[in-house]
Amino acid sequence: MKYFNKTLLAAAVALASTQTMAAGFQLNSHSATGVGRAFAGDAVIADNASVLSRNPAAMALFDSTALSFGVTYADIDVTVKDVCLSDAPVCFGSEDAAAEAKIIPNFYYINPVNDKWAFGVAAFSNFGTGTDAGALANNAVTIPGIGTIPAPVDLLGNTEVVTMNLNASLSYRVNDQLSLGAGIDLIYGKGKLTREGALPVPGVGMTNINLVNVDADGWALGGIVGAVYEFNADNRIGMSYRFSPEFKASGDISQFVRQAGAAANFDEIVIPLPDIFQIAGFHQLTEKFAVHYTAQFTSWGDFKEITLEDGHLGDTAIPSSQLKHYAWDDSWLFSVGGTYQLSDTWTLRGGVMHDKGVVGEISSISIPDSDRNWYTLGASYTLSHNSTIDFGVAFIRGEDVEVLEQSAIYPKELTNGLVVAHTRSNATYYSMQYSYKF
Repeated sequence: MKYFNKTLLAAAVALASTQTMAAGFQLNSHSATGVGRAFAGDAVIADNASVLSRNPAAMALFDSTALSFGVTYADIDVTVKDVCLSDAPVCFGSEDAAAEAKIIPNFYYINPVNDKWAFGVAAFSNFGTGTDAGALANNAVTIPGIGTIPAPVDLLGNTEVVTMNLNASLSYRVNDQLSLGAGIDLIYGKGKLTREGALPVPGVGMTNINLVNVDADGWALGGIVGAVYEFNADNRIGMSYRFSPEFKASGDISQFVRQAGAAANFDEIVIPLPDIFQIAGFHQLTEKFAVHYTAQFTSWGDFKEITLEDGHLGDTAIPSSQLKHYAWDDSWLFSVGGTYQLSDTWTLRGGVMHDKGVVGEISSISIPDSDRNWYTLGASYTLSHNSTIDFGVAFIRGEDVEVLEQSAIYPKELTNGLVVAHTRSNATYYSMQYSYKF
Protein backbone atom coordinates (compact mmCIF):
# COMPACT_ATOMS: atom_id res chain seq x y z
CA MET A 1 0.00 0.00 0.00
CA LYS A 2 3.02 2.29 0.50
CA TYR A 3 3.80 1.92 -3.19
CA PHE A 4 0.17 2.64 -3.98
CA ASN A 5 0.22 5.95 -2.08
CA LYS A 6 3.49 7.11 -3.63
CA THR A 7 2.39 6.53 -7.20
CA LEU A 8 -1.22 7.67 -6.81
CA LEU A 9 -1.02 11.29 -8.00
CA ALA A 10 1.47 10.46 -10.72
CA ALA A 11 -0.91 7.92 -12.20
CA ALA A 12 -4.09 9.88 -11.59
CA VAL A 13 -3.30 12.67 -14.02
CA ALA A 14 -2.41 10.27 -16.83
CA LEU A 15 -6.06 9.36 -17.34
CA ALA A 16 -7.78 12.34 -15.75
CA SER A 17 -6.23 14.51 -18.43
CA THR A 18 -8.00 12.39 -21.02
CA GLN A 19 -11.40 12.71 -19.39
CA THR A 20 -12.17 16.31 -20.31
CA MET A 21 -15.42 17.48 -21.82
CA ALA A 22 -16.95 14.56 -23.73
CA ALA A 23 -19.14 14.61 -26.80
CA GLY A 24 -22.82 14.27 -26.17
CA PHE A 25 -25.17 11.77 -27.71
CA GLN A 26 -27.39 12.94 -30.52
CA LEU A 27 -30.71 14.56 -29.65
CA ASN A 28 -33.76 13.67 -31.72
CA SER A 29 -36.31 16.03 -30.24
CA HIS A 30 -36.79 18.71 -32.88
CA SER A 31 -40.60 18.84 -32.75
CA ALA A 32 -43.67 17.39 -31.07
CA THR A 33 -44.87 15.90 -34.35
CA GLY A 34 -41.47 14.27 -34.83
CA VAL A 35 -41.46 12.87 -31.31
CA GLY A 36 -44.96 11.44 -31.82
CA ARG A 37 -44.00 9.48 -34.96
CA ALA A 38 -40.47 8.42 -33.86
CA PHE A 39 -39.11 10.95 -36.38
CA ALA A 40 -40.17 8.65 -39.21
CA GLY A 41 -40.40 10.68 -42.43
CA ASP A 42 -39.41 13.91 -40.69
CA ALA A 43 -37.20 15.02 -43.59
CA VAL A 44 -40.05 14.95 -46.12
CA ILE A 45 -43.52 15.01 -44.52
CA ALA A 46 -43.58 18.82 -44.20
CA ASP A 47 -46.81 18.99 -42.19
CA ASN A 48 -45.38 21.99 -40.34
CA ALA A 49 -42.33 24.25 -40.37
CA SER A 50 -40.24 21.93 -38.16
CA VAL A 51 -39.20 20.03 -41.30
CA LEU A 52 -36.56 22.75 -41.61
CA SER A 53 -34.50 21.00 -38.92
CA ARG A 54 -34.14 17.93 -41.14
CA ASN A 55 -34.22 19.05 -44.77
CA PRO A 56 -34.14 22.59 -46.22
CA ALA A 57 -35.38 21.34 -49.61
CA ALA A 58 -38.75 20.47 -48.05
CA MET A 59 -39.53 24.18 -47.75
CA ALA A 60 -40.49 23.97 -51.43
CA LEU A 61 -43.55 21.94 -50.36
CA PHE A 62 -45.08 25.02 -48.66
CA ASP A 63 -47.32 27.42 -50.56
CA SER A 64 -47.77 29.84 -47.62
CA THR A 65 -45.77 31.15 -44.69
CA ALA A 66 -45.52 28.69 -41.79
CA LEU A 67 -44.45 29.07 -38.17
CA SER A 68 -43.82 26.42 -35.51
CA PHE A 69 -42.38 26.58 -32.02
CA GLY A 70 -42.41 24.25 -29.08
CA VAL A 71 -40.60 22.59 -26.22
CA THR A 72 -39.61 19.07 -25.21
CA TYR A 73 -39.19 17.97 -21.62
CA ALA A 74 -36.70 15.11 -21.46
CA ASP A 75 -37.00 13.07 -18.27
CA ILE A 76 -33.65 11.26 -18.23
CA ASP A 77 -33.07 8.12 -16.14
CA VAL A 78 -29.40 7.08 -15.98
CA THR A 79 -28.15 4.55 -13.46
CA VAL A 80 -24.55 3.66 -12.65
CA LYS A 81 -24.47 0.51 -10.55
CA ASP A 82 -21.80 -1.42 -8.66
CA VAL A 83 -18.67 0.59 -9.41
CA CYS A 84 -15.98 -1.89 -8.38
CA LEU A 85 -12.39 -2.81 -8.99
CA SER A 86 -12.24 -5.60 -11.52
CA ASP A 87 -11.46 -9.00 -9.98
CA ALA A 88 -11.16 -7.48 -6.50
CA PRO A 89 -13.67 -7.35 -3.61
CA VAL A 90 -13.62 -3.52 -3.52
CA CYS A 91 -16.79 -1.58 -4.48
CA PHE A 92 -17.65 2.11 -4.23
CA GLY A 93 -21.44 2.05 -4.54
CA SER A 94 -24.09 2.97 -7.10
CA GLU A 95 -25.81 6.11 -8.40
CA ASP A 96 -29.47 5.66 -9.30
CA ALA A 97 -30.04 9.25 -10.49
CA ALA A 98 -26.97 10.12 -12.53
CA ALA A 99 -28.74 12.56 -14.87
CA GLU A 100 -31.12 15.49 -14.63
CA ALA A 101 -34.20 16.30 -16.70
CA LYS A 102 -33.69 18.73 -19.59
CA ILE A 103 -35.91 21.28 -21.35
CA ILE A 104 -35.23 21.53 -25.11
CA PRO A 105 -36.88 24.41 -27.02
CA ASN A 106 -37.26 24.84 -30.79
CA PHE A 107 -38.41 27.49 -33.30
CA TYR A 108 -39.04 27.38 -37.09
CA TYR A 109 -40.18 29.91 -39.71
CA ILE A 110 -40.64 29.25 -43.45
CA ASN A 111 -41.53 31.91 -46.03
CA PRO A 112 -42.15 31.01 -49.70
CA VAL A 113 -40.93 33.93 -51.83
CA ASN A 114 -42.58 32.73 -55.05
CA ASP A 115 -43.35 29.40 -56.73
CA LYS A 116 -39.61 28.65 -57.05
CA TRP A 117 -37.84 30.03 -53.97
CA ALA A 118 -38.39 29.83 -50.21
CA PHE A 119 -36.30 30.76 -47.22
CA GLY A 120 -36.46 29.85 -43.54
CA VAL A 121 -34.83 30.31 -40.16
CA ALA A 122 -34.73 27.89 -37.24
CA ALA A 123 -33.34 27.30 -33.76
CA PHE A 124 -32.99 23.77 -32.34
CA SER A 125 -30.51 21.41 -30.68
CA ASN A 126 -28.69 18.45 -32.26
CA PHE A 127 -26.42 17.28 -29.44
CA GLY A 128 -26.59 17.17 -25.67
CA THR A 129 -25.83 15.03 -22.64
CA GLY A 130 -25.60 15.37 -18.91
CA THR A 131 -24.47 12.83 -16.32
CA ASP A 132 -23.23 13.25 -12.77
CA ALA A 133 -21.67 10.38 -10.82
CA GLY A 134 -19.60 12.71 -8.67
CA ALA A 135 -21.34 11.57 -5.48
CA LEU A 136 -19.34 8.33 -5.70
CA ALA A 137 -15.99 10.11 -5.98
CA ASN A 138 -15.54 10.38 -2.20
CA ASN A 139 -16.56 6.80 -1.42
CA ALA A 140 -13.15 5.55 -0.35
CA VAL A 141 -12.99 2.03 1.04
CA THR A 142 -10.81 1.11 4.01
CA ILE A 143 -9.62 -2.50 4.16
CA PRO A 144 -7.92 -3.73 7.38
CA GLY A 145 -4.30 -4.61 6.80
CA ILE A 146 -4.25 -2.90 3.41
CA GLY A 147 -5.32 0.69 3.95
CA THR A 148 -7.61 3.20 2.26
CA ILE A 149 -8.44 2.67 -1.41
CA PRO A 150 -9.97 5.78 -3.03
CA ALA A 151 -12.79 5.71 -5.55
CA PRO A 152 -11.77 6.10 -9.23
CA VAL A 153 -12.21 9.88 -9.14
CA ASP A 154 -10.73 10.24 -12.63
CA LEU A 155 -13.76 8.37 -14.04
CA LEU A 156 -16.50 9.86 -11.85
CA GLY A 157 -17.84 13.40 -11.98
CA ASN A 158 -20.12 15.83 -13.76
CA THR A 159 -20.23 15.80 -17.57
CA GLU A 160 -22.60 18.18 -19.37
CA VAL A 161 -22.67 19.27 -23.02
CA VAL A 162 -25.36 21.07 -25.02
CA THR A 163 -25.41 22.65 -28.49
CA MET A 164 -27.89 24.96 -30.23
CA ASN A 165 -28.20 25.35 -34.00
CA LEU A 166 -29.22 28.72 -35.44
CA ASN A 167 -30.08 27.90 -39.05
CA ALA A 168 -30.81 29.97 -42.17
CA SER A 169 -31.81 28.07 -45.33
CA LEU A 170 -32.98 28.46 -48.93
CA SER A 171 -34.89 26.05 -51.17
CA TYR A 172 -35.37 26.00 -54.94
CA ARG A 173 -38.00 24.06 -56.89
CA VAL A 174 -36.30 22.72 -60.03
CA ASN A 175 -39.51 21.26 -61.51
CA ASP A 176 -42.73 19.58 -60.39
CA GLN A 177 -40.81 16.59 -59.00
CA LEU A 178 -37.41 17.84 -57.76
CA SER A 179 -36.57 20.44 -55.13
CA LEU A 180 -33.17 21.33 -53.68
CA GLY A 181 -32.13 23.18 -50.54
CA ALA A 182 -29.12 24.37 -48.57
CA GLY A 183 -28.52 26.11 -45.27
CA ILE A 184 -25.93 27.47 -42.87
CA ASP A 185 -25.75 26.44 -39.20
CA LEU A 186 -24.33 28.82 -36.62
CA ILE A 187 -23.73 26.47 -33.69
CA TYR A 188 -23.39 27.54 -30.09
CA GLY A 189 -22.05 24.99 -27.65
CA LYS A 190 -21.49 24.95 -23.90
CA GLY A 191 -19.97 22.32 -21.70
CA LYS A 192 -19.02 21.62 -18.10
CA LEU A 193 -16.84 18.86 -16.71
CA THR A 194 -15.37 18.21 -13.29
CA ARG A 195 -13.22 15.38 -12.01
CA GLU A 196 -12.37 15.73 -8.33
CA GLY A 197 -12.45 13.72 -5.17
CA ALA A 198 -10.58 12.46 -2.12
CA LEU A 199 -7.18 10.92 -2.83
CA PRO A 200 -4.50 9.83 -0.34
CA VAL A 201 -1.47 12.14 -0.38
CA PRO A 202 1.70 10.81 1.27
CA GLY A 203 2.31 12.54 4.59
CA VAL A 204 -1.03 14.34 4.43
CA GLY A 205 -3.76 11.71 4.20
CA MET A 206 -7.00 11.84 2.25
CA THR A 207 -7.14 15.19 0.43
CA ASN A 208 -9.60 16.57 -2.10
CA ILE A 209 -7.87 16.97 -5.47
CA ASN A 210 -9.34 18.84 -8.44
CA LEU A 211 -8.00 16.89 -11.42
CA VAL A 212 -9.96 18.53 -14.24
CA ASN A 213 -12.27 21.52 -14.39
CA VAL A 214 -13.92 22.73 -17.62
CA ASP A 215 -16.55 25.44 -18.00
CA ALA A 216 -16.37 26.56 -21.62
CA ASP A 217 -18.47 27.73 -24.54
CA GLY A 218 -18.01 28.79 -28.14
CA TRP A 219 -19.36 29.16 -31.68
CA ALA A 220 -18.78 27.17 -34.86
CA LEU A 221 -20.08 27.11 -38.43
CA GLY A 222 -21.69 24.15 -40.18
CA GLY A 223 -24.12 23.55 -43.02
CA ILE A 224 -26.76 21.31 -44.58
CA VAL A 225 -27.86 20.36 -48.10
CA GLY A 226 -31.00 18.45 -49.07
CA ALA A 227 -33.30 17.26 -51.82
CA VAL A 228 -36.94 16.18 -52.20
CA TYR A 229 -38.36 14.09 -55.05
CA GLU A 230 -42.14 13.89 -55.48
CA PHE A 231 -43.40 10.89 -57.43
CA ASN A 232 -46.92 12.31 -57.13
CA ALA A 233 -49.04 14.14 -54.58
CA ASP A 234 -49.17 11.09 -52.28
CA ASN A 235 -45.64 9.70 -52.52
CA ARG A 236 -42.28 11.41 -52.03
CA ILE A 237 -38.79 10.86 -50.65
CA GLY A 238 -36.25 13.27 -49.20
CA MET A 239 -32.65 13.23 -48.12
CA SER A 240 -30.21 15.58 -46.44
CA TYR A 241 -26.59 15.79 -45.34
CA ARG A 242 -25.57 17.99 -42.39
CA PHE A 243 -21.91 19.02 -42.19
CA SER A 244 -20.74 19.45 -38.60
CA PRO A 245 -17.60 21.39 -37.67
CA GLU A 246 -14.63 20.84 -35.42
CA PHE A 247 -15.92 22.69 -32.40
CA LYS A 248 -13.68 24.97 -30.32
CA ALA A 249 -14.72 26.30 -26.93
CA SER A 250 -12.96 28.66 -24.53
CA GLY A 251 -13.47 29.61 -20.90
CA ASP A 252 -12.20 28.18 -17.62
CA ILE A 253 -10.18 25.09 -18.59
CA SER A 254 -7.70 23.62 -16.13
CA GLN A 255 -5.87 20.35 -15.62
CA PHE A 256 -3.76 19.19 -12.69
CA VAL A 257 -0.08 18.68 -13.58
CA ARG A 258 1.54 16.17 -11.25
CA GLN A 259 5.16 17.31 -11.79
CA ALA A 260 4.33 20.83 -10.64
CA GLY A 261 1.67 19.92 -8.11
CA ALA A 262 -0.53 22.65 -9.59
CA ALA A 263 -3.15 23.19 -12.28
CA ALA A 264 -2.33 24.26 -15.82
CA ASN A 265 -4.76 26.54 -17.66
CA PHE A 266 -5.72 26.22 -21.32
CA ASP A 267 -7.35 28.65 -23.73
CA GLU A 268 -9.36 26.19 -25.85
CA ILE A 269 -10.82 22.72 -25.93
CA VAL A 270 -11.37 21.15 -29.37
CA ILE A 271 -14.16 18.63 -30.02
CA PRO A 272 -15.03 17.16 -33.46
CA LEU A 273 -18.78 16.84 -34.10
CA PRO A 274 -20.20 14.15 -36.43
CA ASP A 275 -21.94 14.65 -39.76
CA ILE A 276 -25.55 13.47 -40.18
CA PHE A 277 -27.07 11.90 -43.31
CA GLN A 278 -30.69 10.82 -43.58
CA ILE A 279 -33.18 9.57 -46.12
CA ALA A 280 -36.93 9.57 -45.51
CA GLY A 281 -40.11 8.55 -47.31
CA PHE A 282 -43.80 9.42 -47.09
CA HIS A 283 -46.69 7.50 -48.67
CA GLN A 284 -50.38 8.44 -48.35
CA LEU A 285 -51.96 5.01 -48.68
CA THR A 286 -55.59 6.04 -48.19
CA GLU A 287 -57.43 9.29 -47.66
CA LYS A 288 -56.96 8.92 -43.90
CA PHE A 289 -53.82 6.82 -43.41
CA ALA A 290 -50.15 7.38 -44.33
CA VAL A 291 -46.91 5.54 -43.57
CA HIS A 292 -43.46 7.07 -43.35
CA TYR A 293 -39.91 6.00 -42.50
CA THR A 294 -36.38 7.27 -41.92
CA ALA A 295 -32.86 5.84 -42.05
CA GLN A 296 -30.22 8.10 -40.51
CA PHE A 297 -26.44 7.77 -40.41
CA THR A 298 -24.25 9.72 -37.96
CA SER A 299 -20.47 9.68 -38.45
CA TRP A 300 -19.51 9.19 -34.80
CA GLY A 301 -16.35 7.54 -36.11
CA ASP A 302 -15.13 11.11 -36.76
CA PHE A 303 -15.11 11.68 -33.01
CA LYS A 304 -11.55 10.41 -32.61
CA GLU A 305 -10.00 12.62 -29.95
CA ILE A 306 -10.41 15.63 -27.70
CA THR A 307 -7.54 18.07 -27.39
CA LEU A 308 -6.58 21.08 -25.30
CA GLU A 309 -4.77 23.99 -26.94
CA ASP A 310 -2.70 27.00 -25.88
CA GLY A 311 -1.92 25.97 -22.33
CA HIS A 312 0.33 27.57 -19.75
CA LEU A 313 1.54 26.84 -16.23
CA GLY A 314 2.96 30.06 -14.88
CA ASP A 315 5.43 31.24 -17.51
CA THR A 316 5.75 27.80 -19.09
CA ALA A 317 3.84 27.19 -22.33
CA ILE A 318 2.20 23.78 -22.74
CA PRO A 319 1.79 22.58 -26.34
CA SER A 320 -1.40 21.18 -27.75
CA SER A 321 -1.91 17.57 -26.73
CA GLN A 322 -4.30 14.67 -27.27
CA LEU A 323 -6.50 14.26 -24.22
CA LYS A 324 -8.27 11.04 -25.11
CA HIS A 325 -8.49 8.70 -28.04
CA TYR A 326 -11.97 7.33 -28.76
CA ALA A 327 -12.82 4.21 -30.72
CA TRP A 328 -16.44 5.11 -31.31
CA ASP A 329 -18.45 3.57 -34.12
CA ASP A 330 -20.51 5.24 -36.81
CA SER A 331 -24.19 4.86 -35.95
CA TRP A 332 -27.47 4.19 -37.76
CA LEU A 333 -31.04 4.64 -36.66
CA PHE A 334 -34.13 3.26 -38.38
CA SER A 335 -37.70 4.33 -37.72
CA VAL A 336 -41.15 3.66 -39.14
CA GLY A 337 -44.40 5.39 -38.29
CA GLY A 338 -47.97 6.00 -39.29
CA THR A 339 -50.39 8.94 -39.35
CA TYR A 340 -54.17 8.60 -39.16
CA GLN A 341 -56.67 11.41 -39.77
CA LEU A 342 -59.25 10.58 -37.11
CA SER A 343 -61.53 13.57 -37.79
CA ASP A 344 -61.48 17.14 -39.05
CA THR A 345 -59.93 18.23 -35.75
CA TRP A 346 -57.82 15.27 -34.57
CA THR A 347 -54.80 13.62 -36.22
CA LEU A 348 -53.13 10.63 -34.56
CA ARG A 349 -49.60 9.32 -35.10
CA GLY A 350 -47.23 6.72 -33.74
CA GLY A 351 -43.90 5.10 -34.46
CA VAL A 352 -41.02 2.88 -33.39
CA MET A 353 -37.30 3.43 -33.80
CA HIS A 354 -34.10 1.47 -33.23
CA ASP A 355 -31.13 3.67 -32.42
CA LYS A 356 -27.64 2.12 -32.48
CA GLY A 357 -25.20 3.09 -29.74
CA VAL A 358 -21.85 4.69 -30.59
CA VAL A 359 -19.53 3.25 -27.97
CA GLY A 360 -17.21 0.64 -29.47
CA GLU A 361 -13.98 -0.70 -28.05
CA ILE A 362 -13.61 2.02 -25.43
CA SER A 363 -16.50 2.37 -22.99
CA SER A 364 -17.01 5.10 -20.42
CA ILE A 365 -18.84 5.41 -17.11
CA SER A 366 -19.41 9.12 -17.76
CA ILE A 367 -21.02 8.48 -21.18
CA PRO A 368 -23.46 5.59 -20.63
CA ASP A 369 -24.52 4.48 -24.07
CA SER A 370 -26.16 1.46 -25.67
CA ASP A 371 -28.55 0.47 -28.42
CA ARG A 372 -31.95 2.05 -27.71
CA ASN A 373 -35.53 1.41 -28.78
CA TRP A 374 -38.09 4.21 -29.06
CA TYR A 375 -41.86 3.73 -28.73
CA THR A 376 -43.83 6.89 -29.49
CA LEU A 377 -47.36 8.30 -29.72
CA GLY A 378 -48.63 11.71 -30.77
CA ALA A 379 -51.65 13.77 -31.76
CA SER A 380 -52.53 17.10 -33.34
CA TYR A 381 -55.60 19.15 -32.55
CA THR A 382 -56.79 21.69 -35.13
CA LEU A 383 -57.59 24.93 -33.34
CA SER A 384 -58.62 26.74 -36.53
CA HIS A 385 -58.14 26.57 -40.28
CA ASN A 386 -54.65 28.02 -39.80
CA SER A 387 -53.41 26.70 -36.47
CA THR A 388 -52.77 23.42 -34.68
CA ILE A 389 -51.38 22.31 -31.38
CA ASP A 390 -49.29 19.15 -31.39
CA PHE A 391 -48.39 16.65 -28.67
CA GLY A 392 -45.87 13.83 -28.57
CA VAL A 393 -44.54 11.34 -26.05
CA ALA A 394 -41.64 8.94 -26.50
CA PHE A 395 -40.51 6.09 -24.28
CA ILE A 396 -36.80 5.37 -24.82
CA ARG A 397 -35.38 2.17 -23.39
CA GLY A 398 -31.67 1.36 -23.41
CA GLU A 399 -29.83 -1.86 -22.65
CA ASP A 400 -27.94 -2.87 -19.52
CA VAL A 401 -24.26 -2.42 -20.32
CA GLU A 402 -21.18 -3.62 -18.47
CA VAL A 403 -18.48 -0.96 -18.61
CA LEU A 404 -14.83 -1.88 -18.16
CA GLU A 405 -12.70 1.25 -17.97
CA GLN A 406 -9.05 1.92 -17.14
CA SER A 407 -8.43 4.12 -14.10
CA ALA A 408 -5.00 5.69 -13.78
CA ILE A 409 -5.12 6.15 -10.02
CA TYR A 410 -4.47 2.47 -9.35
CA PRO A 411 -1.11 0.77 -9.98
CA LYS A 412 -0.97 -2.18 -12.34
CA GLU A 413 -0.54 -4.47 -9.37
CA LEU A 414 -4.11 -3.66 -8.33
CA THR A 415 -6.35 -5.41 -10.94
CA ASN A 416 -4.41 -3.60 -13.70
CA GLY A 417 -6.26 -0.45 -12.75
CA LEU A 418 -9.48 -1.73 -14.30
CA VAL A 419 -12.85 -0.53 -12.98
CA VAL A 420 -16.10 -2.33 -13.79
CA ALA A 421 -19.60 -0.85 -13.57
CA HIS A 422 -23.05 -1.46 -15.00
CA THR A 423 -24.95 1.38 -16.67
CA ARG A 424 -28.40 1.87 -18.15
CA SER A 425 -29.83 4.93 -19.88
CA ASN A 426 -33.60 5.39 -20.31
CA ALA A 427 -35.72 8.47 -20.96
CA THR A 428 -39.25 9.70 -21.51
CA TYR A 429 -39.84 12.69 -23.80
CA TYR A 430 -42.91 14.92 -23.46
CA SER A 431 -43.27 17.41 -26.29
CA MET A 432 -45.72 20.19 -27.18
CA GLN A 433 -45.75 22.50 -30.20
CA TYR A 434 -47.84 25.24 -31.79
CA SER A 435 -47.99 25.57 -35.57
CA TYR A 436 -49.54 28.30 -37.72
CA LYS A 437 -49.89 28.71 -41.49
CA PHE A 438 -50.51 32.24 -42.69
